[in-house]
Amino acid sequence: MHIDHVVYAAGPIGLRAEADRFEDLLGVKSIDGGLHPRFGTRMRLIPMADARYIEIVEVLDHPAADKAPYGQAVRARSELGGGWLGWVVSVEDLTELEQRLQRKSTRGTRHFPDGRALEWDQVGIKGLIADPQLPYFISWVSEPSVLPSALPAEVRLLELDIAGSRQRVEQWLGVSVDDVSVTVSLKFESPSGYPGVIAVTVDSPKGKVRI
Repeated sequence: MHIDHVVYAAGPIGLRAEADRFEDLLGVKSIDGGLHPRFGTRMRLIPMADARYIEIVEVLDHPAADKAPYGQAVRARSELGGGWLGWVVSVEDLTELEQRLQRKSTRGTRHFPDGRALEWDQVGIKGLIADPQLPYFISWVSEPSVLPSALPAEVRLLELDIAGSRQRVEQWLGVSVDDVSVTVSLKFESPSGYPGVIAVTVDSPKGKVRI
């Protein structure tokens, strides 16, 4: 298991303005990540070292966004003013997680502006919706050269601050948090408060930044 990316839902200012804000904070440029047609969303990404990235996402005014759990999750967070939607863990094979969580994975496809398709399987979005401290899981289908993590990066993920319970997250993961985070510090606080990602700290060309 590997922390793959973190997801930020755009607020009222919209996707482009949110991406501009991240660019100013970090001193790097975001990249057009294209559309998730099945989920009714579009995104921009900021590559990070260690095969990770930041996803800044916006829901579309499209029926798919109302039907897909991911679109529903993005819309709900955006309607609250935007902010960190969650964190994502990648695995090579989702079979064990599908069996343990008693859920079937869903195929996701995103098209870059140049027409390339990025494909993956995912499971656990409904768990994230019910309890936002929990990550959801993906397994990449596309070749490594197409993945966002293959892009040059000037940003490195240092820390995730999560409102929630380490014990609850480890129960969901099926392994120790230490086995997943490795080079990233996961800090749990406010276990009795509203759960979810509070802040993300990265090393960037502008130094250490907490968002």
